Amino acid sequence: MNIQEYFGRISFNKPHKDADLQTLTAILEHHIQTIPFENLSMHCGENIELDLQSTYDKIVRKKRGGWCLETNHLLFWALQELGYDVCVLGANSYEPAENGYCAEINHILLKVVIKGDSYIVDAGFGGSYQMWQPLLLISGKDQPQGPGIFRLMEDNGTWYLEKVKRKHYIPEHSNNPCPVTPEPEDIRKIHKFTLEPRHIDDFKELNIYLQVSPDNILQKKSICSLQTTSGVLALVGWTLTEMKYNYTEDMDLVNITTLTDEEVEKTLKDKFNIVLENKLVP
Repeated sequence: MNIQEYFGRISFNKPHKDADLQTLTAILEHHIQTIPFENLSMHCGENIELDLQSTYDKIVRKKRGGWCLETNHLLFWALQELGYDVCVLGANSYEPAENGYCAEINHILLKVVIKGDSYIVDAGFGGSYQMWQPLLLISGKDQPQGPGIFRLMEDNGTWYLEKVKRKHYIPEHSNNPCPVTPEPEDIRKIHKFTLEPRHIDDFKELNIYLQVSPDNILQKKSICSLQTTSGVLALVGWTLTEMKYNYTEDMDLVNITTLTDEEVEKTLKDKFNIVLENKLVP
């Protein structure tokens, strides 16, 4: 495993003498714009291993993506190699359908300390709730980024991440160029976490469970999403969604296309730079 090979994979060629915030931000942005959040292995008969060498070979050498356990583990390794003070944290995702947080930890994220300030770094949430820059670990402060305004709230040692939602304009589904405005402060909860350091081995059972449990969303849907310079691409099953952030003031443009089986394979190659070794069943 070689940090220069990882840099090549994420198209990062800037000077990086110091383990500073500027370099961290640039690496995160390059990582999420080149490495898709995807669970396609589950839908083409491949096992997902949690050891770092397997993850490195899959993402860096085979130019695949991965889910949070893989892509954040790889980022953790890269940041350690560069001398960052970084540790792994575990989070409970918010389930809108259940109107609550998962009972068990089901997400991995990173905490990085730079010059006494702590930042939350996550390259593995995917979709429109993926942060584009590290978030300063401070409670109640609005932190605007391309995808929207992120906010961390702390309560009795538990931290909650949320995002202020924007309006969506979906051209083919609307004759009205001004869709209904969400209520002011229309908030989407993302996950909750504590600052207890974790080890990747703590997630081995989760890694197995997510691959065998028929109930979780990753089993039910094949997902591949990638951040772009202006928004996000997401392929879920046969549905391709292309979102452009802040297309007009406080409104995201959303284009939705339904693909055929043949188009799924072509779209993975053309838009996500992914070529699968085995047959995908969307």
